[in-house]
Amino acid sequence: MERPNILYILADDLGWGDVSLHGSPIRTPNIDRLACEGVELTQHYVCPMCTPTRASLLTGRHPSRFGAHATVPSNAPVFPDGYQTLAAVLRDAGYDTGLFGKWHLGSAPQFGPNRFGFNTSYGSLAGGIDPYNHRYKRGEFSVTWHRNGRLVEERGHVTDLIVREATGWIESCDGPWFCYVPFTAVHVPVKPTQEWLSRYYPENFDDDPLKDMSFKKYAAYTSHMDHGIGRLLETLERTCQRENTIIVFSSDNGAINDCPLHGTDKYPGWQEACPRLGSNAPFRGVKAQLYEGGIRTPTIVNWRGHLPARKMEHPVQVTDWMPALTTKVGAEPGRDPRYDGRDIWPLLTGEEAAPPPRRLFWNFRNDRELGVRYGDWKLIACGTEGSRKHELFNIADDPHERHELASEYPDKVKELAKMIEEERCLDNSSAREDVDSPMVS
Repeated sequence: MERPNILYILADDLGWGDVSLHGSPIRTPNIDRLACEGVELTQHYVCPMCTPTRASLLTGRHPSRFGAHATVPSNAPVFPDGYQTLAAVLRDAGYDTGLFGKWHLGSAPQFGPNRFGFNTSYGSLAGGIDPYNHRYKRGEFSVTWHRNGRLVEERGHVTDLIVREATGWIESCDGPWFCYVPFTAVHVPVKPTQEWLSRYYPENFDDDPLKDMSFKKYAAYTSHMDHGIGRLLETLERTCQRENTIIVFSSDNGAINDCPLHGTDKYPGWQEACPRLGSNAPFRGVKAQLYEGGIRTPTIVNWRGHLPARKMEHPVQVTDWMPALTTKVGAEPGRDPRYDGRDIWPLLTGEEAAPPPRRLFWNFRNDRELGVRYGDWKLIACGTEGSRKHELFNIADDPHERHELASEYPDKVKELAKMIEEERCLDNSSAREDVDSPMVS
């Protein structure tokens, strides 16, 4: 059999409770179908914000290994020159590689995707953008829309443009490929097309008219992205590549519940407050927090004819995808990889039924918010050195984190705090020498 293609789809700020599969009033039939016909990962963890998750996905390592600036949304370049990303390893193994959407791992064109393993790239070099004018936040990197590192001006809704470029590229490939599609939806500014807004306009979601309209726009923006995912799937069907393509869908972090005007008007153009946005229900917390709602996101892997439909309940992390995918397709790094993740393919197939406990680690905001999960236990440590506040939860018994247990289990707090310190000793091991401090954006 030919080596399988890989289609990795990443939503932006989509919460656990934002898909109809999980009870949302938002209609996401294509995401739901991927889950019903594939493997749903019920405990898939990412980082609390965008840049850290994207760094982990493309390296198999915790973002803090690349320096303090990689633990927050950053315009500074994250990877050292020549670093073997997932795209670079697959490219060197004979795969064509393309990125269509949001990069946010180095917002200057010279640090874009083409420098780190992608043969083709298109979209936003920086972070989330206005869907119509394609501008990032006001400042040095506001003009960010590019094709292969060259800034371009185009008209059209960002979701349609991303899907257009990705589907066209897939159709043009004549060998194995890796297509990474990090949508900018549903990150603010939330601006759906009129067509998609009209599908929700007659419905009522909130007694507050401002919240009601805000949520209608969010729902429409989400459904538009879901429709784009359907177009990607149709391209695979039309080109007879569906059975030979591993599809992964996830979100980079949990949702935000709302966004005031002083958050949206950082972007050029007409902006409005968003008093009601996404949901991480039933989990506690939101984007930029280490509670489950900020770091547990809807995640699916679908490979027709190869992975039977089921739910996979074991805790895994975004760092696991690089070792899992490269091993599966036989793409060997040119030098010994340093992975924090592990090959989870045997878990996905069910061959490994009872994996041993493992550490899942988070360093967010440059040591200000730290976390570890080991087995059923999860510790969050917030604050500065010597004055950290610890919160302990048993996720198996209390997945919604209603019962904080640090005072009841001091020995468990010490055990997990030691794991955090051991992980911190490995941080900054691959930091760029030309980035001295976090560049938060």
